[in-house]
Amino acid sequence: MALIVQKYGGTSVGSIECIEAVAKKISEFRDKGDDVVVVVSAMSGETNRLTALAMEMMEQPTPREMDVLLSTGEQVTIALLCMALEKRGYGARSFTGGQVRILTDEAHTKARIREIDGSRIQAQLEQGEVVVVAGFQGVDESGDITTLGRGGSDITAVALAASLKAEECQIYTDVKGVYTTDPRVVEDAKLLKSITFEEMLELASLGTKVLQIRSVEFAGKYKVPLRVLSTFEEGAGTLISLEEDTDMEDPAIAGIAFERDEAKLTVAGVPDVPGIAYNVIGPVSEAGIEVDVIVQNAAADGSNDITFTVKRSESDKTKVILDKLASSLKAKGVVLDKKVCKVSLVGVGMRSHAGIASRMFKALADENINIQIITTSEIKISVVIEEKYLELAVRALHSTFDLGDPDYEKDLES
Repeated sequence: MALIVQKYGGTSVGSIECIEAVAKKISEFRDKGDDVVVVVSAMSGETNRLTALAMEMMEQPTPREMDVLLSTGEQVTIALLCMALEKRGYGARSFTGGQVRILTDEAHTKARIREIDGSRIQAQLEQGEVVVVAGFQGVDESGDITTLGRGGSDITAVALAASLKAEECQIYTDVKGVYTTDPRVVEDAKLLKSITFEEMLELASLGTKVLQIRSVEFAGKYKVPLRVLSTFEEGAGTLISLEEDTDMEDPAIAGIAFERDEAKLTVAGVPDVPGIAYNVIGPVSEAGIEVDVIVQNAAADGSNDITFTVKRSESDKTKVILDKLASSLKAKGVVLDKKVCKVSLVGVGMRSHAGIASRMFKALADENINIQIITTSEIKISVVIEEKYLELAVRALHSTFDLGDPDYEKDLES
């Protein structure tokens, strides 16, 4: 018997039929004797519908009222799921974030959890009931409804699992787990049985969309084992935990992440003097723009070129800032390139395997792909290249590091 926290996303509860299927899955865990706490998102498309209604009413709705509005989506789902469970003969009780007492700060639309009172949940579990909690929401000290921002239901599930000391937090979604890379780009991408928090955090930050980065950070901090599974297909999914697989035959690379939403800016010919990097990057950061890869090159004439990347959606705003600064920086010019992308290798095995970088660079060179920027950490190597080569680069690296599923051809034949 174990306590399991399960989270089902919008596609998993997108219709009455889907909710019925989720209830069946939950009932199977109850039949094994497990206690189950379920966290659900709003039905697929509901949050967008509510947001559109708000935009019709006023151009810039107040964050407090947006939280009140958007939190209703999850309330619909928790009630319907409890009804589906009760119809099957299983006791169930729904709770909003406020009823559980998920206490957050006052930052409406992007609140952070401060503490959780698990007493009401524990009381219902002791009565043999399934507890169904609205994800994505909480309340502040004043009792006002707050929402947790993007990926908020994942964060709710992980936080509840930590608070309740659950054996595992299971994230059900529309994919079978975490793959070595996106199967839409590489057909024989392999489903990973396990991966470390450290690797998953890097992959999430570098473009892998399976889990929201805040939920991975939370799980790693509180040592909550996470499992990513498909709602629609049977399988063990991918376990994300502190444990590193010690199989000597395992590859050094866990996966390949990529990000298309990249733009590169170069501030050319600035003086090579102390503080110049801050004078370039500082105003960009102060404007709320996140800077990613940064490279500074010194020229023979005593000048510097400072190159960095930002999200493509923020690149025009960034260039406007830099153009205004160009004169005071004594820069020769500012160049914006929106046709770049970032490709990254991730794996804790890099710590003990030599030659990863050289193999990566050779694989790209063999495909005549020019590397514009390189950045590394202990378990990651990222390169910025032309976007038109993205899929070619990912496939070449996937093959070079033997990350493909050896059973892929068998699966096709069957």
